[in-house]
Amino acid sequence: MKILILGANGFIGSHLCEHLLAYTPWHVTAFDKSDFNLIKCLDHDRFTFHRGDFFADDLWIEEQIIESDVVLPLVGIAKPAYYVSNPVFTFKLDFEANLKVIRMCVRHQKRVIFPSTSEVYGMSPDKELLEDQSPLVLGPVSKTRWIYSCSKQMMDRVIAAYGQEEGLRYTLFRPFNWIGPRLDTFEDAKLRKARSITQMIYDILHERPISLVGGGHQRRCFTWIGDGIKALEAIIRNENCVADGEIFNIGNPENDASIKELALLVIHALKDEPRYKALAEKATFKEVDPKEYYGNGYEDIVRRVPSIAKARHLLRWKPETSLEEAVRLTVRHVLEEIERGSAEEK
Repeated sequence: MKILILGANGFIGSHLCEHLLAYTPWHVTAFDKSDFNLIKCLDHDRFTFHRGDFFADDLWIEEQIIESDVVLPLVGIAKPAYYVSNPVFTFKLDFEANLKVIRMCVRHQKRVIFPSTSEVYGMSPDKELLEDQSPLVLGPVSKTRWIYSCSKQMMDRVIAAYGQEEGLRYTLFRPFNWIGPRLDTFEDAKLRKARSITQMIYDILHERPISLVGGGHQRRCFTWIGDGIKALEAIIRNENCVADGEIFNIGNPENDASIKELALLVIHALKDEPRYKALAEKATFKEVDPKEYYGNGYEDIVRRVPSIAKARHLLRWKPETSLEEAVRLTVRHVLEEIERGSAEEK
């Protein structure tokens, strides 16, 4: 099987490439504007990388879609700090640019696996979010945070419509706060534009207070990237076509924690590392008003818990990594990267 992954250098894409090369016989063709997260893949005989522009390289993309069995368009903006401040670009990339890929898949009758998001549920009142039942409730237009959710939701609906009218084979998956190595860069964290765990690690190591937006009371179900990737492999395998035309929540309801609780776990994990224990012991918190941190376009959700009953039943998948272990693994990897970089500079 030949897999085409667009946006392969990103968090999900890079981990998926590594996993597929390690655990399957499939060939992976990857596309992105950079390859710094794909170092372990570049010399593999079943891996092909093309550096390009997602907005401009339509001819190459369509040629690869024709030659591929499964297409995963993973290109998109998924960081609140970016989509709140750049709503038009978010729409152009997450909706318009991805729509052309879906139309190519329709035209050439290729199977597509598309990344939806837990954000599509918005402020849904359901205590447990069900893929095919829970209402998708978004905030007012004045809150630009919702353009990301809206763009993704519209892609979900368009893909499903093509499935109904044109026979497009598709699967949508909704990641619930996947965490792990390479979630964001320290360059993003320096500008306070990184997501949760990367931002926390950076702030502690650089002796900056950990910012708790709105007090850090928001709760999320954090999911280890390795667990999420195993679900994606099951979706790609699609045994007995169980994933065709389905939407899957991919999350870990057992890892329900507040942002502040996540920060405390990061501090604890760093205290277990002798070279960084002193920095962890000095860690402090700073409560920040959401408008001050993200601007007027931000609005938050108190809690977001997925039902994963469908993934358990159809994919025979379940998450296995506790939040404590996921944090420990992430911290260890980040520190190894820092130490490797320091050694190379010497």
